[in-house]
Amino acid sequence: MSGPLQGIKIIELAGIGPSPYACMLLADLGADVLRCERGNPDAEPDVSWDFLNRSRDSVAVNLKSDRGRELIIRLAADADIVIEGFRPGVAERLGLGPNQLLATNPALVYGRMTGWGQSGPLAERAGHDINYIALSGALWSIGRAGERPVPPLNLVGDFGGGGMLLALGVLAALWHAQKTGEGQVVDAAMVDGAASLMAMTYSFIAAGLAVEERGTNLLDTGAHFYEVYETRDGKYMAVGAIEKKFYEELLKGLGLEGSNLPAQMDRSQWPMLKERFAEIFRSKTRDEWTAIFEDVDACVTPVLSPSEAATHRHNVERNVFATQPLQPQPVPRFSKTPGGISAAPTTPGAGTRRGLLRWGLTESEIEEMHAGGAFL
Repeated sequence: MSGPLQGIKIIELAGIGPSPYACMLLADLGADVLRCERGNPDAEPDVSWDFLNRSRDSVAVNLKSDRGRELIIRLAADADIVIEGFRPGVAERLGLGPNQLLATNPALVYGRMTGWGQSGPLAERAGHDINYIALSGALWSIGRAGERPVPPLNLVGDFGGGGMLLALGVLAALWHAQKTGEGQVVDAAMVDGAASLMAMTYSFIAAGLAVEERGTNLLDTGAHFYEVYETRDGKYMAVGAIEKKFYEELLKGLGLEGSNLPAQMDRSQWPMLKERFAEIFRSKTRDEWTAIFEDVDACVTPVLSPSEAATHRHNVERNVFATQPLQPQPVPRFSKTPGGISAAPTTPGAGTRRGLLRWGLTESEIEEMHAGGAFL
């Protein structure tokens, strides 16, 4: 393991989506994470398809057994952070809630990942990313004028508003714990995080710089200079020429320099200008437009598929993606303590012995727990 978080020990009570993403981020940066989940402690370590589970050992634990719970309590006593993604109250019913674990490790940071949070009228309700961003105001804001909102995959709730802010939260709490010896609970909710990601949009509305009319504003495809345009070959170019100097370069590239066009920020003319830009972009292929804007500061780029992104010269030179299999590299980058993908995701439970031995258990203790039903 390498990275700035070397020496930090984390127990992950396995969930789906945002909590595994948070643990992937932390493990990629050097934290020693044990992913505790249902699995077979004798499983062969075959490579799994789920990159969210990389860089850490999968330990088979039966949380419904007394010995399984005893194992988690023992591990948590030596951990810096515990992360769980259950519905509110589930960890407590298992005997693994924050009160139980903080009793034996007062400096423990207990990170909780939910959609609605640990409190509130919807706390017990089921949901997915689309539901959480719907109630935050984020989903309503994404889409074109006169059309229904478009879900942005599950990037805003699960990963940006969820897993990424959970990782930030537990590290902030760990900083406090290391200074004071005082652990605490981190309540990370996707609805909260999605709302936080909307801070600039809410500020624009408050300042009168945006209106609550989808697809008519500066950054929501309302503006002709912040839009995606189809090319002659059915592909797309992304345009983000907001500032005046970039807009002037855009006009040059489109062959509109010196044209008698309306002012860039005349909102009443944006629909007409979008139609004109669209017609021009349809006159050339994506590669032709890419060549025109390649070395020009016009904020114009080709829209690439995931496989195309991996072969773009900028991403190749910066090593943005790992290959075989294709996946994003750890982020962010550190000049002194770079992170790395320390292990591929493997079959659930395949890292049981290796992980537990690394955390101080003996072979005989592991066998005793196996016989006692801690793992299966």
